[in-house]
Amino acid sequence: MQILLELRPDVDFENERKLITDNVLDSVDIVTLVAMLGEAYEIEIMPTDLTKENFDSVESIMSFIENADI
Repeated sequence: MQILLELRPDVDFENERKLITDNVLDSVDIVTLVAMLGEAYEIEIMPTDLTKENFDSVESIMSFIENADI
C-alpha cells in the first residue's frame, strides 16, 4: 500500500477496486509501480506478469507479490 501511495497519493487505494479497468493507473504508473515493487521485494516482474488479473486491485497486487518467487 505504501508504494501505491507514494506513486499516486491522490488515489483512495483502500476503496478503488479497478485500478487498470477504470484507468486509475496509466501505463507510466504501471511501469513505475513494477520498478518500485521489483526493488522493494527483490523480485523480477516479467512482461507476461503484467496482466489486469495481477494489477487491477491492491488485493491482486498483494496476491501476485505473495506468490512471486522471492
